[in-house]
Amino acid sequence: MEGLRQRLVEFAAARRWEPFHTPKNLAAALSVEAGELLEIFQWLTPEQAAAVMSDPERAHRVRDEVADVLAYLVQFCTAVGVDPLEALAAKIERNQHRFPVPEEAVDVNPDVG
Repeated sequence: MEGLRQRLVEFAAARRWEPFHTPKNLAAALSVEAGELLEIFQWLTPEQAAAVMSDPERAHRVRDEVADVLAYLVQFCTAVGVDPLEALAAKIERNQHRFPVPEEAVDVNPDVG
């Protein structure tokens, strides 16, 4: 992850894009790219969406949009000083407490079946 982050920093620096890579602009770009990923699935049925990676053209588009989303997320995290892997680990930990594993489902109709 660090290697990719550094490549993105160097890529933007070589093009003198740093002044434009503000948290607001990067968050907006992230949202746009996530929307472009969603657009691929917009009118698909659940079955079509599940099979999207079997179509080479759509699979290529999905991979490109995933890359764009991840790139902007990593650049955003760099701009605001967030380690995305640490943030994710902390969020999973909080969610484990917020959403405990449910106990076995109780059979409300034991005589049916």
